[in-house]
Amino acid sequence: MAKKGPRYVVELFLKTEIFQVHILEKRFEIGRHIYNACKRKMLDNIQQMRKDETYQFWLKQEKSKTRTKKLIEIREAYDISKNGAERIVNHMGKHFLSKKPKNEKHKQKVHLDSHVVQKIALNVWESIEDYLFNPKTKKVRFKKFGEFNTLESKTNKSGIRYKNGFVEWNGLKIKAEMPKPGKDSYLEAALHDEIAYCRIVRKIIRGRTTFYLQLVMKGIPPQKRKPVEGKVGLDNGISTVATVSDKSVNVQEFCKGLDELDRERRILLRRMDRSRRATNPNKFNDDGTFKKGNKDKWIRSKRYWKTLYELKEICRKIAAVRKMMHNKLANEILSEGNEVYAEWMNYKGLHKTRLGKRMGIKAPAAFLEILDRKLKYQGRQLIYVNTWTVKASQYCPIGDVYAKKPLSLRFHALPCGRKIQRDIFSAWLIKNVNETLDKVDRQKCLNEFNAFYEMYQSFEEKMRSLGEKHISSIGF
Repeated sequence: MAKKGPRYVVELFLKTEIFQVHILEKRFEIGRHIYNACKRKMLDNIQQMRKDETYQFWLKQEKSKTRTKKLIEIREAYDISKNGAERIVNHMGKHFLSKKPKNEKHKQKVHLDSHVVQKIALNVWESIEDYLFNPKTKKVRFKKFGEFNTLESKTNKSGIRYKNGFVEWNGLKIKAEMPKPGKDSYLEAALHDEIAYCRIVRKIIRGRTTFYLQLVMKGIPPQKRKPVEGKVGLDNGISTVATVSDKSVNVQEFCKGLDELDRERRILLRRMDRSRRATNPNKFNDDGTFKKGNKDKWIRSKRYWKTLYELKEICRKIAAVRKMMHNKLANEILSEGNEVYAEWMNYKGLHKTRLGKRMGIKAPAAFLEILDRKLKYQGRQLIYVNTWTVKASQYCPIGDVYAKKPLSLRFHALPCGRKIQRDIFSAWLIKNVNETLDKVDRQKCLNEFNAFYEMYQSFEEKMRSLGEKHISSIGF
């Protein structure tokens, strides 16, 4: 298979008429039925395959090329593969044809073409593949009503196609909203690239169903800024982000403002829980715990459904604001330099700690992925240092000693008595690691310390002079 080159997405709002909305809603629902039917069929095939004596025999053998080849052949015979998923859905789209027209001049309409159906099969296989080969995945989830929100084609030549400001798909022709000439130079430059394929996305914004066209373009996106050469040390925490470059130092709250939106989300969750308990007293014990084994139908009030829609909207808003903040912060870091050093952290492990809920809101791992993707557009990548050997939060290059500090201690005290904000000092040490990325280069730190401390002093004076209230993690 030929390797796919880099891709990026351009999103356009679709100006849909009421009848077009109805047609698109019907097609998304048909896509959901095909998705669930294909997944159900593949799960049945897996159960039949596991009963096969030949499969059980080869599964018990030692790992080898012959064993792998035989297992692949057996899975292919039971249609448990990418090609098997496409064979399963091959005729499914034909079962959802429109009603036969009374007039012979009119043709029977096809709601979903073969390319769109095959892409649905590919999504099904990705889910089944994870269930089949990942021991941690115990269940497969089906799509409920209203949860299937994406349909895409394989190319821009058939199926969902974009042409001259319109999206065309099986008799539908919908206009995409385009800015006036000269207003959006990024979009104008992006549309000159070749379109790999098109995708239609359904979103519910403030209670209103809207549709967007996503153009998956070949190549890298147009760069709005010229690359800046230089090293940047990044100390990415859950509450704060500190950066140090040759030009400046900075520390700020990570995703400032998301906590207020999360507070609204938690209020809505508590309101829904009270409503659920009031309308379903038979589902709970006297001490408030849930009755195990109770299969009575849940009763949900109108106020509960109204609160649920409010919760969906606030969750959508949190995701949109967080993504915008991540991209903005990544651009700020890249304006300081394009050689970015950071500590590698096991964020999945941290999710199990008391910091898990906060990480779910701030999503530091997603931010690092965005930063790494933007660096790859310049032919670089995010450089991770060895967290366990560098020990940026413990090392002092002046005294050449390691000392653990509690999280409550927000300033690093130097032997001479001067103090530096802890996260900024860690970011500076990360910036000055050696070539093997496993230890801080002490000589380099001593040579650059005076210039770094001057920048830090001016930054601290500026922060204190503003008189703003900062979170306790910053310390100013």
